[in-house]
Amino acid sequence: MAESDPKFDQQAADVLADPVHVPGAPTEPQAKPRRKWGRLALMLSLPLALIIGGVVYWRSLQGEVSTDNAYVHLDKVSVSAEVGGKIIGVMVKENQHVKAGDLLFRIDSESYQLQLAQSDAAIATAQASQTALANSSALSGADVSAAQEQIAFARSNLSRQEALWKRGFTTKAAYEAAQHQVAIGQEALKLAQAKGQEAAAKLSTGAQVPGVYPQVAAARAQRQTVELNLARTEVRAPVSGQVSQASRLQIGQELISGLPVITLVADGSAYIEANFKETDLADMRVGQTAEIKFDAYPGLKLKAHVLSIGAGTGSEFSVLPAQNATGNWVKVTQRVPVRIVLDEASPRELISGLSVKVTVFTDGRRR
Repeated sequence: MAESDPKFDQQAADVLADPVHVPGAPTEPQAKPRRKWGRLALMLSLPLALIIGGVVYWRSLQGEVSTDNAYVHLDKVSVSAEVGGKIIGVMVKENQHVKAGDLLFRIDSESYQLQLAQSDAAIATAQASQTALANSSALSGADVSAAQEQIAFARSNLSRQEALWKRGFTTKAAYEAAQHQVAIGQEALKLAQAKGQEAAAKLSTGAQVPGVYPQVAAARAQRQTVELNLARTEVRAPVSGQVSQASRLQIGQELISGLPVITLVADGSAYIEANFKETDLADMRVGQTAEIKFDAYPGLKLKAHVLSIGAGTGSEFSVLPAQNATGNWVKVTQRVPVRIVLDEASPRELISGLSVKVTVFTDGRRR
């Protein structure tokens, strides 16, 4: 037997392995590819999960409204000097905590001490005037007595002149002169009596300060005013709190009465001012519970409640309120300030101006 050709044998084997390539051989139908159900289920499950999650989240938001346009506020008391003068001493530093009544700074009191001495002198002058008036002749009745004696003598002289006139032993001029002396004496008596009444009136006391000479009372009131101004040269804290803007206090600085120079952030006065959209107010009521979250203190949550709802939107109380009576008006959702107060003490210090997120539960349930 002749040896077979290896190349020919390899080609024959390939033809037998793949009958499609056999000329004239019938073609068998290929099997259909299997549908990839796993990939399809994965493609459908992702949007379905998103829809289910959205519905669950939406239902969780029912019965509550929230905003992150909210800030911590603390009452701030501006302290000013009630009297003018130069600062001679500063007793506090920036961010120092003080109690009500603590000394903050001192103003030069030398001018007020001089005024106090002048007030003492004014009181002494008024008292001396009272004594002199009480001992005056007008009030003692000496002037009245003298006028009465003068009238008695003038009348006696008139009687003699009248008797002589009837007998023809005196002149008409002498008789009329005697009449004139009587008239002068009567007027002098009236004047003395008037002066006595005037002196008594000056010494009289009114209903406002019974028993006290008016000039003395006025001088004493002036002294009390000076004493008050002298006491006001020491400026003390009106409330307990933390000192702010203390850098304005410099020794030697001249202060003007009534001009704020330092600020105290009052203790225990923290509240939240949340600016809710007007569309969130439909179910919001005073007294509803709320939850506060702080940007500065992650994880800190405090219970609170709605204290009040603002009487106007923020734009109504702005420096330049919006004027919508123009042709280019665009409707903008307004925000209304809502005051929230805490129901529990914060374990962390509350700083004025901190950003917070407020959630108000409008369904009435406590969370």
